[in-house]
Amino acid sequence: MKIEGSHLFKSPGEKVWNCLIDPQVLARCIPGCEKLELAGEDSYNAVLKIGIGALKGTFISHIRLQDKQPLSQYKLVVEGEGGLGFLKGEGLIRLAASGAETNVSYSGEVQIGGLIASVGQRMLQGFAKQTISRFFSSLARETEVASESALTSNN
Repeated sequence: MKIEGSHLFKSPGEKVWNCLIDPQVLARCIPGCEKLELAGEDSYNAVLKIGIGALKGTFISHIRLQDKQPLSQYKLVVEGEGGLGFLKGEGLIRLAASGAETNVSYSGEVQIGGLIASVGQRMLQGFAKQTISRFFSSLARETEVASESALTSNN
């Protein structure tokens, strides 16, 4: 399944980048994330609760950030498995800052197998879009808080 899209943040590039690579921020923003811990440099282990329709389950996942170009882009690699099946994904996250705003675009491919794949492509696509939208909305709030904190500490 291909995924792609973008989100415009009302925060400068450095704030958005820092939030995108901060495991504590990511743990708060990833829908269904019960645990996210550092496993090595640019590598994380996660426990994610996922529910699609009547199917609900937990995925044990490994997330890696590769080919990082600070403030610009990185490759995201995700592998997870659980009672509902497995998922493998790879995508490119790009940032384009313009003054006090930053556009984050993403494109990638996700493979899903097992029981979870039985819900059908259309439902999986809808779930992916909704999950990504929730993630970016949460991340936008985090970047705004980070920007406000920086302004307060500079005054």
